[in-house]
Amino acid sequence: MNGLEGRRGVANAEHSVRSGTTAGNSAGNRQGALRAALWFFAAVLAVRQMAVVLRKPEGERWLDLGAWTGEGGVLRTSGSLYDADKFTGTPFAGLVLKPLSHAAEQALGVAWTFGTLLLVVALGLVVARSLPEPVTRRARLFAPPVAIILLLLSLPVRNAVHLGQTSIVPVLLVVLACLAVRGERTAGVLVGIAAALQPAVLLFAPLLWFTGRRRAAAGSVATFAAGTALAWAALPDDSRTYWIHHVAGAGLGGDADSPTNQSLHGMLLRFGLSGPLEVVLLLVLAAAVAFVGLRRAVHFAEDGQLLLAVALTGCVAVAVSPTAWQHQLVWLLLAVVGRVGKRARDRLVWPVAVVLVMTLPGKWLLPNRSVLQPVQENVLLIAALAAALAVPFLSRNSPHFRRPIPTDYAKPVPGRWSWVPLVPFWRRVLSRPNLLLELLLIRVGYSLYSQIRMEATAGRADAEAHGRQIHELERWLHIDIEKSVNHAVVEIGWLRDFFDFYYTSFHFVVPLTILGVLYWRLPSSYRWVRSSLAFATLIALIGFFLYPLAPPRLMPGMGFIDTVHGVQDFSKPDYGSLTEVTNQYAAMPSLHFGWSLWCGVVIVMMAPKWWMKALGLLHPLFTVIAIVATANHWIMDAVGGAAVVAAGFGLTYVLAGPLRLQAKVVAQAVKADGSAGGSADGSADGSAGGRAAEAKDAMCDGSAVPAGSAGSGSGASKSVR
Repeated sequence: MNGLEGRRGVANAEHSVRSGTTAGNSAGNRQGALRAALWFFAAVLAVRQMAVVLRKPEGERWLDLGAWTGEGGVLRTSGSLYDADKFTGTPFAGLVLKPLSHAAEQALGVAWTFGTLLLVVALGLVVARSLPEPVTRRARLFAPPVAIILLLLSLPVRNAVHLGQTSIVPVLLVVLACLAVRGERTAGVLVGIAAALQPAVLLFAPLLWFTGRRRAAAGSVATFAAGTALAWAALPDDSRTYWIHHVAGAGLGGDADSPTNQSLHGMLLRFGLSGPLEVVLLLVLAAAVAFVGLRRAVHFAEDGQLLLAVALTGCVAVAVSPTAWQHQLVWLLLAVVGRVGKRARDRLVWPVAVVLVMTLPGKWLLPNRSVLQPVQENVLLIAALAAALAVPFLSRNSPHFRRPIPTDYAKPVPGRWSWVPLVPFWRRVLSRPNLLLELLLIRVGYSLYSQIRMEATAGRADAEAHGRQIHELERWLHIDIEKSVNHAVVEIGWLRDFFDFYYTSFHFVVPLTILGVLYWRLPSSYRWVRSSLAFATLIALIGFFLYPLAPPRLMPGMGFIDTVHGVQDFSKPDYGSLTEVTNQYAAMPSLHFGWSLWCGVVIVMMAPKWWMKALGLLHPLFTVIAIVATANHWIMDAVGGAAVVAAGFGLTYVLAGPLRLQAKVVAQAVKADGSAGGSADGSADGSAGGRAAEAKDAMCDGSAVPAGSAGSGSGASKSVR
C-alpha cells in the first residue's frame, strides 16, 4: 500500500513539473512573440519616418540642414554662419560641420536622416539598459523596443529628422558619459563636446561634481572651453556674433518669443515682458530652477536612479537655456522612468502624461480657449519644470517603489445570457480611477475623435447623393417630417431660440455632468458607463467614413432653413468658413442624439427617484426635436445614433459583464479603499461622504439578483448598479 502511494506521489510530482514547464514555455513564447512584434513596430516606425522625409518636395525637408550645405559653402555664402539667422548651432558646431558643406545636399540629407535614426536607436538601447534597479526580466526584454518606439514617436525626434538637426547628438553623448562610460576622463570629454554643441548641457558638470565624479566634471569644463576657444580662433567673427551679440544664441533661428521656444526666456517674452525687467526676472528664475533642479537630480543619483537624475538635469538645461527649440527637448521623455504614486492605479499618471505631452501638440491636450492659451503655448516647458522641481518621484527605499498598493478587482458577474462570453483579460475595477489621468485621457480621446472625424471627408456630390437616398427612404417610411418641423419652429421666435440654444449648449454639458456625478458617487459604475460611451463614439466614426451624409440644411433645393449657422451659400464648395472647424458631412449617425440617448439610459438605470428618471428621458426627447428643427440631422440619423449607443452598451457588456455587481463585493471594496486612505491625485476615495454613498448604493440599491448568485432565504446577495 505504501509503495502504491509512493508511486502515485512520484507520478503527481512529475505531472506537476511537466505542467509547470509547459506553462513556463507558453508564457515564454507569448513574451517572445510580443517582443518580436514590438521590434517589428519600431522598425516600421523608423522606415516610415525616413519615407515621410524623403517624400517631401525639395524645399520642405532638411530645412536646417539646407541652411549650411551647398556649393557656396556654409549657408551657401562666403560670409558669416549667422548672416541669414538660419544656423542655430554654436560656432563649434559650425566648425565641425563645415567640412560637409560641399557635399551634395540630396546624398547628405539621406545619409543624415539614416544616421539620425541610428543615433535614436543607440539612445534607446542605452536608456533601456539604465533603468533603476530592481528590473524584472520582462522589463529588460521589453524596455529596448519600447524606448525606441517612444523616441521615434516623440515630437523632438520627428522634428530633428524632418529639419536635419543635430539635437540628438548632445543627448546621446551625455547619456553615454553618465550611464555607459566608466572612465572619468572619457566621460568628461563627451560631456564637454556635448556642451560645445549645446551650451546649456554644461549644467551636467555640477551633477558630475556633486555625485563624486569630479575629474569628469573638470574634464567636461575643460573640453568645453577648449572647443569654444578653438572655434573662436577659427571663426572669431561668428563667435563674437553668437556669444556676445546674440547672448549664447538667443534669437537665432526664429523669434525668441515664438511658442517653439520652450524656455523661461521665451515664456517671459510671450507674457509681454522685455528689457532689463525681463533679464533680471529671467536670471532670478533660472538660478532658482537650477538650484532646486540640480539638488533633486543629485538626490536621485545618490539614490541609484541615475537615469532619472540625467533626465531632471536635462529638463533644467531646457528651462534655463535662452532658446530651447522643440527638437532639443528629448530630455523630458527620459523622465518617464520616474515612479510616482503609492497606489498601482496612480502609477501610470506620470508616464502617460509625459508620453502625451511629448507626442501630441498642445491644442490636443487642452481646450482651445483664450484663458488656457498661456498653458497651451508653454505645455512642454511646464512639464519640464514640473519634472525638475515638483513631481514627487519615489525613492528606491520607499516601500511602494517596488510594490505599490494593489488595485482591487471584482470577480465578473455572470451575464444573463450564458452564450455571451466575458473577455478574460478585461477586469472590473471597483475604485475611482486617478482623476488627473482620467481628465487627460478624456481630453486626448476627444481630440483624437475630432481629428479622425475631420479626416472622414468626402466629395460634396457623394454626400448630397446620400442625403437624397435618406430622404427617399424616409418618404417611403412616411417619416419625412424634417421640413415641416423646421418651418413650424422657425415661425415661433422663442421656440426657435430655445432649440438653437439647446442644440449648441447641452451636447457636452449633460454627458460631462453625468460622468462627474458617477465618478464622485458611484465609482464602481463610472468605469462601465464611461466605457460604453467611448465604444459608441468609436463605432460612430465608422459611419462617418463609410457613409458621408449631407444634413438637411446643406441639401440645395429642398428649402430647409439653417437656424443655427445662418444662410449657407451653396455656390461655394465649402459653404464658407464652417468647414474649417467641423466636418459638415459627418451626420450619420447623429452623436448629438446618440450621446443624449446614452444620458437618458444611464439616468434611468442609475437615478434613485422616479422623477429623476422621467427628467432624464426628456433630454433625448428635446435633443431629437432640436436636431430636426434646426435642420442639422435627418430622422434616420437619430436612428443611427441609437444603434451605435446600443452597440456601445452591448460591447461593454461582452467585455465587462453586466453593470450590476454583488453588493457584498462592492461594500468590501469600498471599505478597503477607504481604509487605505486618500488617493495620490486628491480624489475623494478616502472621504467619508464618498464611501458612505458607495456603501449605501451597495446595500440599498439593486432590485435584481445576477444569474448564478441567487439563493434561498435572506442569504441571497443583492446586486448593485
